[in-house]
Amino acid sequence: MARAVRRQEELPSPAAAYGGDSPGERAVWRLRSRGCWDDAAALLEPYVPDSPATALRRASLLVERCMFTGSGWEAAEDALRLAEAAARDDDARGAAASERGHLAYVATVLGVRDRSDEARAALGRAAALLDPASPARAMLDYRRGLVAEHVSDNTEAAQAAYRRAHTGATAHGDALLCSFTWRHLAGLALREGELTEARHGFTESLLLRERLGFLVGMAPALVALADVQEEHEATRLLEEATRLFRLLGGVPTWLASRLEAA
Repeated sequence: MARAVRRQEELPSPAAAYGGDSPGERAVWRLRSRGCWDDAAALLEPYVPDSPATALRRASLLVERCMFTGSGWEAAEDALRLAEAAARDDDARGAAASERGHLAYVATVLGVRDRSDEARAALGRAAALLDPASPARAMLDYRRGLVAEHVSDNTEAAQAAYRRAHTGATAHGDALLCSFTWRHLAGLALREGELTEARHGFTESLLLRERLGFLVGMAPALVALADVQEEHEATRLLEEATRLFRLLGGVPTWLASRLEAA
């Protein structure tokens, strides 16, 4: 796979990639990147009644909060219902269905409740609704990869979905999504014993998150890279991950047991 990382000055503004590059949008990004999802959602809330796209972005923030913290499910469900009701065309309905599928997937893998059938159905509905050229298609492919890997244990289907997502994210300049696709492709490579490929992918993921300032995603990226390093370097990476984890108040919560063991 071609390298997706570009020099820092060539990376698009994260705020621009997620709805605009105004001072308000940049403020939303800064809060999101530091794990302040409720505050970021509150900034968007006044615009939700007049903007279906903003309603969906707010729902996406609150679903992401569930993924990182394992809490806030009711708020995410309420926001998602508003976004689904506000959708006016197939692309908007497809994007909302993708978000619905992701929320169901997160609830399943975090052991809150088995919603795997709902996740598959919602992501399938999204695939039928979204235009093949839609920017939301790359995220949908990534989410279908997650379900294939972590729910269905179908690594072949997962790899194909992650590769489609990576290609789409690169084409649309979505560097944050690229950081996720690099990481998960590297994880599959590690499962196959391809250490060099895994190390490359985990490194690319970490570099992108550093360059974008996605602080809340740094600790998982550091831990993943530590898994494929020699002991001295792995220890250094885990220490840095632990520092960031504590700085952010124990987020993401699912890293706690790993970092305590380390």
